[in-house]
Amino acid sequence: MKYGITAATGHFGQAAFKSLSKLVPASDIVALARNVDKAKDFFPAGTEVRPADYTKPDQLAESFNGIDKLLFVSSQPGPGMPRDEQHHNVVNAAKQAGVQFVAYTSFPDADHAQSFLAADHKKTEQWLKESGVNHAFLRNNWYLQNDLATIQMALKTGNFPYSAEDGKVGWTREENYAAGAAKVLTLADPKEVYEFGGKPISYPQLIDFLTDGTGQEIAPVPLTDDVYKQELLKAGLDEQTVGFVIGVQDLIKAGELDVPSNDLNDVLDGNLEALPEGIAKLLK
Repeated sequence: MKYGITAATGHFGQAAFKSLSKLVPASDIVALARNVDKAKDFFPAGTEVRPADYTKPDQLAESFNGIDKLLFVSSQPGPGMPRDEQHHNVVNAAKQAGVQFVAYTSFPDADHAQSFLAADHKKTEQWLKESGVNHAFLRNNWYLQNDLATIQMALKTGNFPYSAEDGKVGWTREENYAAGAAKVLTLADPKEVYEFGGKPISYPQLIDFLTDGTGQEIAPVPLTDDVYKQELLKAGLDEQTVGFVIGVQDLIKAGELDVPSNDLNDVLDGNLEALPEGIAKLLK
């Protein structure tokens, strides 16, 4: 059995490789990366590395040859080729190469999500369904790392600003999602949909965990979007970044990340770390 991990040099890809290598022989794992020379510096000597640029369909199809199970890590939106087109290339290449199974990192409750972040994931899920390739959708909730900068600032100032009101998030560290993805690749009969994440909690609850875990008093600072935007601009963030931050706060407010599920804990055999433990590891 040959396993492939796309975007292997990214944080998620590296974590998935590390987890998967504990479950199967490392010699059975192919690291797929846009920059092969760079990738060789990230993985143990002898690791098979193949080029896999999402914007190059022919290259993808060639590099996917011989791979039985593929972890398809979604790309980041940005300039150049649109993300949905990149994803379509990956799906088509997997089908062309005869990949037997694709596990794709998607968005929480993608069937119903209205978030600006969900559209490309919905399309990709549909393309996988239409491809005829066996697949699983790993609908990852929010990475705790996404809030690291705010957490670090809160530890310095004693204040934790947010504008998501009572919206809830299924925070857990990125490494836990990657471990879940690796485990799904090895399952003989995986489900089609996994709603991965921790127990959904609000920002005030997250702040309570921070206070308990650090012994430092941190005050929740609920703000309106407009006020929070001005605070972020004063802190030196550019308009585009501020727009993204506020957009995320709004999707949390709308309940887009409030997706209760035990899937990640079940896949990890009941060993999903508690959030306080994750926070402690993140702050090390």
